[in-house]
Amino acid sequence: MASVTLENIITEFEIYGMRPSLRVALLNRAIGGLLRGSGSRGRGVVVRALDDVSLQINHGDQLGIVGHNGAGKSTLLRVLAGIYEPLAGRIAVEGRVSPLFNTWPGIEHDDTGYENAVTCGLFLGMSRAEIARKLPMIESFAELGNYMALPVKTYSAGMLVRLGFAVMTATEPEILLLDEGLGAGDARFAAQARKRVERLIEKSSIMVLASHSDDLILQMCNRAIMLEHGRIVADGDPQEIIERYRESTAKAAEQPGVEEAVDGEDGVGVAATPPSAAVPA
Repeated sequence: MASVTLENIITEFEIYGMRPSLRVALLNRAIGGLLRGSGSRGRGVVVRALDDVSLQINHGDQLGIVGHNGAGKSTLLRVLAGIYEPLAGRIAVEGRVSPLFNTWPGIEHDDTGYENAVTCGLFLGMSRAEIARKLPMIESFAELGNYMALPVKTYSAGMLVRLGFAVMTATEPEILLLDEGLGAGDARFAAQARKRVERLIEKSSIMVLASHSDDLILQMCNRAIMLEHGRIVADGDPQEIIERYRESTAKAAEQPGVEEAVDGEDGVGVAATPPSAAVPA
């Protein structure tokens, strides 16, 4: 049976050109991942996106991940998918993992739609024989016609999404990873995509969903965890986790922002804009 085990996972991302300072300490109050100096490794400032995360996911779990922006939801999904390699800790996955994210692996803009379908399928763990068998289904669902034989650099953004979605949902998932930010083209295609995802969920042994939607978590999940600053602070019934998250959000809204905190300490305002480097969600 499918299962996922995470033990003491730590994931960090470096922010180039930024040194530890009072500003870093204050920004910790405004963003999700913990900003810190890198210590003995001699690097500058890093975002600790996941901080000592341990988690066991078993057959039958439909797990929802909740937390504010930057809490580590998308990072955790990408660690589960094997996209990000942890700095420390152990991960053990039993079963085929099928990630449905905004981006799809292995894309080469100079290659044709057919060639990218094969490359993406290989990245997702399908054999060449399996890809060849499913290629007509992928082509039909994407509805790209003759564009399948053209380089994907000629595609619109919507066409690229359609092809990527068609390939990623052609897998037979045991462990399905969902990011609610997944795009699905126009309204008609979005309706088709939702039905296809629902069928994938029914077939999968484990489903993990990162979402800001309370209704979606309650509708689709039988278990939920709450992340804060890269740590799991609650694990249990989705309704209880959602209520705790709402309470945390309400308390955070009552606290002063970064700019107010700086003005209160030394009278010098500091813009509350996060550093230019992208901070993982």
